[in-house]
Amino acid sequence: MRLSRAQLLRLVPGLALAAAAPARAQVTAGTPPGSTANSPNPASSNGDLVYVLNSGEANILVLDGTTREERKRIPVLREVHHLALTPDGNTLMVGDSGANEMLFINPATGELRKREVLSNPYHLGFSPDGRRLVITSLRRDQVDIYGWDGSALTLQKRLSAPDMPSHLAFRPDNAVVYVTLQGNGQLVAISLETLEPLWSMDVGPEPAGVIWHNDRLLIGIMGSDHVAVVDPATQAIERTIAVGRGAHALFPAPKGGPIFVTSRVDSRISLLDPGTLAVTRTLRVPGGPDCISIDPQGRLWVTLRWQGRIAVIDPETGKMEVQRAGRSPHGILYASVAAQRAAATN
Repeated sequence: MRLSRAQLLRLVPGLALAAAAPARAQVTAGTPPGSTANSPNPASSNGDLVYVLNSGEANILVLDGTTREERKRIPVLREVHHLALTPDGNTLMVGDSGANEMLFINPATGELRKREVLSNPYHLGFSPDGRRLVITSLRRDQVDIYGWDGSALTLQKRLSAPDMPSHLAFRPDNAVVYVTLQGNGQLVAISLETLEPLWSMDVGPEPAGVIWHNDRLLIGIMGSDHVAVVDPATQAIERTIAVGRGAHALFPAPKGGPIFVTSRVDSRISLLDPGTLAVTRTLRVPGGPDCISIDPQGRLWVTLRWQGRIAVIDPETGKMEVQRAGRSPHGILYASVAAQRAAATN
């Protein structure tokens, strides 16, 4: 039985304030949350937390970043999918798309600071200058552009964006946001100066993840098996890169490392050379790898959408350890204390 918002708040009074030589990865038997098997002593914890959005279970799992022990589960009303840190690193914003809510969490402690009514927040991201938050609404076919003053959101524009706006990426000069439309196979460019669409183009069936890279847009074509490389200046697909069926999302490693591409149907993660975009390695990851967060050690924390688990992978050795998370885990974030401190001082 799914409880209503009012029932949840009555049952949990503090809810509103709490809370291309392929390599096969080596899989360690599933370790349930709370177990310390193959983990350092809890006393050595560095204070980092990992947030896993269980979209099929209406909660946010919070793990210790060192021991991987469960710290808490933050209950949500319906269905969380994606998240974003505020530019100062002080707040984690999680969209509950099914409940039309945004949750504001202290990433250092897991404290739920507040909840705010927002229309169907699916994917979200801050512009490079930190002045705007863009939210895609997969179910309502809209893109919302909010102003952000460091503490509050102000809706500046709501654009109709049929069909099924999914992921987004920004041009580094803050002038344009690019949104993939899963339903009609298009990419749309939206001006952040006029807040109006600029152009759209066909990129392939069910485009999903998109990133800006070296003056090009890289797009995971989920309805096929490749990444499309788009020149936004000419609005042309320059090339495609085969990575596996269900090509979904792309995650650049810091400091010029590889670009990691998840393929959910073929259950693999492909490593792209950041210069040539050639596939340099393939990690086979059972369970439908979806989203990735990279910790300070360079390990990949990956949600396994079809298995209700997460994997921690060393991309150098291919070693992988798996543990339970919740039904249909989607977004994930390794919240580094050191990174939060650095963001706060910049």
